[in-house]
Amino acid sequence: MQLNDVTLIREEAYVNGQWVKGDKSFQVLNPANNEILASVADMGVTGTRTAIAAADAALGEWSGRTAKDRSAILRKWHDLILENKQDLAILMSEEQGKPLAESLGEVAYGASYIEWYAEEAKRLYGDIIPAPAADKRVMVLKQPIGVVAAITPWNFPNAMITRKVAPALAAGCTVIIKPSEETPLSALALAELAERAGIPAGVVNVLTSTDAAAVGGELTASDVVRKLSFTGSTNVGKLLMRQCADTVKKVSMELGGNAPFIIFDDADLDQAVAGVMASKYRNAGQTCVCANRILVQDGIYEAFAAKLKQAVDALKVGSYDVENVTTGPLINEAAIAKVERLIADATDKGAKILCGGTPHNAGLKYYTPTILTDVDRDMDIFSEEIFGPVAPLYRFRTEEEAITMANDTIYGLASYFYSRDMGRIWRVSEGLEYGMVGVNEGIISNEAAPFGGVKQSGIGREGSKYGLDDYLEMKYVCLGGMK
Repeated sequence: MQLNDVTLIREEAYVNGQWVKGDKSFQVLNPANNEILASVADMGVTGTRTAIAAADAALGEWSGRTAKDRSAILRKWHDLILENKQDLAILMSEEQGKPLAESLGEVAYGASYIEWYAEEAKRLYGDIIPAPAADKRVMVLKQPIGVVAAITPWNFPNAMITRKVAPALAAGCTVIIKPSEETPLSALALAELAERAGIPAGVVNVLTSTDAAAVGGELTASDVVRKLSFTGSTNVGKLLMRQCADTVKKVSMELGGNAPFIIFDDADLDQAVAGVMASKYRNAGQTCVCANRILVQDGIYEAFAAKLKQAVDALKVGSYDVENVTTGPLINEAAIAKVERLIADATDKGAKILCGGTPHNAGLKYYTPTILTDVDRDMDIFSEEIFGPVAPLYRFRTEEEAITMANDTIYGLASYFYSRDMGRIWRVSEGLEYGMVGVNEGIISNEAAPFGGVKQSGIGREGSKYGLDDYLEMKYVCLGGMK
């Protein structure tokens, strides 16, 4: 791994401003070739308790600083991330597998949340409410919730951290981060830059561990930790919510998705194909908001499928350091096995493989970008999150049928549709049971917009002005005797 600044490669956990080795370690592998990248500290219950105590001890000083002071430090962290974006992107591509262009995009995207909340830190406005009596005054204050635990996934190892940590720090909270054991190096590099930016000891802590159950159990059981933010599977999110119930923690959950991508017969097909390619095949299909079910109206089904096949055939599979590569490996063998199972079930029930449908010869964890046609609602792929480079195409006849099919899922994170009919755009946008809707657009995430889902896709929102709310408590103050 060739970095300009090799000190960004850290193998210790980061607790209370110290780099901690721990009693044991685990190996981090490059999914493209199984090369060992690092041997990282494997923390457990004792380390978690130390991090909780450190975050608690640092809370008073950090929350007591002015919003302007916190804003300036966040801005410095943002600037350092952008100054080191090439190294951070290489580090991410090495441990996660995505093409370098995507990693560079994620670093910039992740930094945008820090910049946004550096600015929002100075806008934590309360309220003065007209009182019901002349001798009273009614105020509402907004104060930091306290110590926050953030459990983050491997598919966006930079941005999923900054999207949680930036609003927490802006609000005056302290944070304990538990990154995925698949991709801890990006989290540790962010901690290194946070330290350089002047974030005080104990304010940001990073616990690297392979024992997610023990660390998560300790974080959820602690009375000191007042908020848990989690991005990951719906099943794990439900478990964490149950564990948080005993201490009545505030929770934010960004969970699974089953995004519909609807193409109506009045759509611009070239734009729709570009949207599907951006949404479906980014990060080899390993995103919670990527197109999972592509619903195409009957009259344009064959034309759309032909255009999509042409675009998919042009994708280049390989390691991030191969020139012009567009599609990297899946994260592990289990991900490959899931893709193969879903395709086998679909084809056994009548689906046809338009292209792909096999592992790729680039390596053990690569899969050829795939399109399935004649897919229907009785196949497992309709209800399960694929998390791989597979685009299943479904037929529909009417607008009402498309909305019904799209909403036929326990999930409600992201959705997309393409149409040029303004009446339809309003009807379908309002009819889709999703937290986010992309209209004639395949990439919808940005720091200014509220990111999150409904139904079993989660609770709360990240990003935008609304993203601060999950890290704040409202306090009502009644002033009496004012006459």
